[in-house]
Amino acid sequence: MSVQGHIVLSLSVRLFLIAPFQLGRTIMKITRGDLTDPRVVDLLRSHLTSARAHTAAGSAHALDIEGLQAANVTFWAAWEGATLVAVGALKMFADDHGEVKSMHTVPSARRKGTGSAMLQHIIAFARSCGLSRLSLETGSWDYFQPAIALYRKHGFVECQPFADYVQDPNSAFMTLDLGHSREPSQSQLRLVRRGDIC
Repeated sequence: MSVQGHIVLSLSVRLFLIAPFQLGRTIMKITRGDLTDPRVVDLLRSHLTSARAHTAAGSAHALDIEGLQAANVTFWAAWEGATLVAVGALKMFADDHGEVKSMHTVPSARRKGTGSAMLQHIIAFARSCGLSRLSLETGSWDYFQPAIALYRKHGFVECQPFADYVQDPNSAFMTLDLGHSREPSQSQLRLVRRGDIC
């Protein structure tokens, strides 16, 4: 991972990890993801495989690498040192609407705030783009319930299919009203200071 490739954009989030008899601290950095990095490619392949294995055929809508390279998609990777722990993306529509895509955290980093940090980063970036709504599609099977709980925790509520999606019992659709005040959150202010804005 080159310094040049990751110096442009980063958000540091302090995570407190409790191990037996010891309290450790690590710094997680969220940067624009490099879709040519083998570590990123491997995690995305794992994400696609998991998504397709835990839903009905034809109901998995996770983006592949080609889809993440589209001009209207912004992709991030979260790192603890040289270890990749999560990915996430934002797909922009023609209007003031965006979609959360490719949210995936490695098993060893789950339940430690990693997914929340990535989601907060995407929400803050969406606000900086002037979006008024952020939506998502995820699976409805048991495998996806922790993800649905995470989205609810951050204010997402169930909604009807949006964009090109159609009603599907294997899918759950959720949306977040970003509001009209555009009052900057602390996460957004950090993004502005670090340059990770539209």
